[in-house]
Amino acid sequence: MISVSIIIPVREINAYLYKSIPIILKETDESVEIIVLPDAPPREVINWPDCRSRIIPTGNIGPGRKRDVGARIARGETLAFLDDDAYPAAGWLGAAMAHFSDATVCAVGGPGVTPPEDPFWNQVSGAVFASLAGSGGARNRYVPVGTGAAVDDWPTVNLLVRRSAFDAVGGFNTDDFPGEDTKLCLALVEKLGMRIVYEPRAVVFHHRRPLFWKHFQQMGRYARCRGQFFRLHPRTSRRPLYALPSLLLLWTLFGVSYACFARRSNVIAAIGLGCYGVLAVSAGVETLISAKSLVLSLATAMAVALTHVWYGVQFLRGLVVTRGDARPSTSGGVLEGEVRLRE
Repeated sequence: MISVSIIIPVREINAYLYKSIPIILKETDESVEIIVLPDAPPREVINWPDCRSRIIPTGNIGPGRKRDVGARIARGETLAFLDDDAYPAAGWLGAAMAHFSDATVCAVGGPGVTPPEDPFWNQVSGAVFASLAGSGGARNRYVPVGTGAAVDDWPTVNLLVRRSAFDAVGGFNTDDFPGEDTKLCLALVEKLGMRIVYEPRAVVFHHRRPLFWKHFQQMGRYARCRGQFFRLHPRTSRRPLYALPSLLLLWTLFGVSYACFARRSNVIAAIGLGCYGVLAVSAGVETLISAKSLVLSLATAMAVALTHVWYGVQFLRGLVVTRGDARPSTSGGVLEGEVRLRE
């Protein structure tokens, strides 16, 4: 009997999946199924060593719609959403599932930790996310810190949802990307009055984007989404933490501009630049303590300051510009037929 359905949306079968699927199969038993949802059928026969895996082509639709498709055909009472570039650590599923014995819990989220095998510049990106200077109070999404507590917003790289609660709110029902997970969590908390629990022991390893371009491309999407949600979804997105990078950026730019036009030094600019310096140094020290690498800590210090600037710019853009990040839906989410794997 299937109790948990792991749902993984992806554009196409890739190298990450060839690594993650065998790990998922090893870490779970016969009560767990895996549903992978690419745009199109794979070009070659997939030889994953277990018949619990299914590939369901969906056509070119966004990740939220893909997860809805996966949920419709899932047989489990718990839906576990993972990304294609994530794989579970030992004990992941047991730590998360223990919370569902509480009838008030509708979902459980855990941290997505940077894998130790990631290359150097991917490790730098991960260190930015994991640092207090880089993520503030949201760093528990990237490192297992704190104890289990209620949250109201959690990314679908590592989110398990009670099937009945998912159906009650109509699933994701959106082409937004990113931000589909924020909308789902908001619906679960607001409409059902149930709890989403953070479990630090429910760890998955999540591969990072390397600096510089791919890291900033990802951060830009996050920031533009949060900027728009700051306007549209104030309950979970209108928080000082999300606006701080933009406020610091504006403060610094005002000070620098004033100093240039007034032809005099300005304490406003000095304070702003000093804040960036403090953020960089604190992130570097934190990384040095955790990773024991001076080179990694210096690169992280630089990356944190640059990330704050870029996030601030893109958040402001999201405040005033309608988003265009959602992928077009060309198939309407109609299944194109299950791909049978070679057993």
